[in-house]
Amino acid sequence: MTLFRLCIAITCILATCAVLLGALWAQFGAGEFPCPLCIIQRMAMMLAALGPAWLLCRAARGPVDAHDFAQCYACSILAALVGGTVSGRQVLLHIAPGDPGYGAPMFGMHLYTWAFVVFIVVVAVSGVQMLFLPKRSEVHRVGIGARSSVLLLGVIIAVNAVAVFVESGFHWYLPDNPTSNRLIDELRGKSGGEGGVESPEAMNGAMKP
Repeated sequence: MTLFRLCIAITCILATCAVLLGALWAQFGAGEFPCPLCIIQRMAMMLAALGPAWLLCRAARGPVDAHDFAQCYACSILAALVGGTVSGRQVLLHIAPGDPGYGAPMFGMHLYTWAFVVFIVVVAVSGVQMLFLPKRSEVHRVGIGARSSVLLLGVIIAVNAVAVFVESGFHWYLPDNPTSNRLIDELRGKSGGEGGVESPEAMNGAMKP
């Protein structure tokens, strides 16, 4: 595995981790609770990053070949297609002129729009990587940078799993418009978490990622 290919895989993982950390900040720092579509988009991003992560783990065990690269980036493309479909649906919900969108925009666009851009980039990068598959097995030493990126992704996946459990509580589904952490409400003996009367945006299925 050449150094260039190694750097591309690490960059893909770290870029996805940065987006997921931003989503966690929006949830815990800005108080924007993720809806079911938000969770699906996060899951799709994690799955997309697991492709390069698996490739690094495979490279740590020995030479990697074209088949390994193809599997890695094919998984990323499939995950990005699922996430792009979900985020694209949210974009279309607010495409009408005069619609202010749902949630606070960040850097000029709403989170679901940024998610759609991220999935397009994942498909593009993965497609380019598959165009230049190695003609022979490649070997490269996987160092601390690669191992740290995979470990960071694993920690973020675990944190997201805990965050979803805290938000959903002992329920099989999330409300369309979450307004609190249902597990904390339940432990405190409250009945909240459904959000009372839903906003028009929530009633139309508009949910922030």
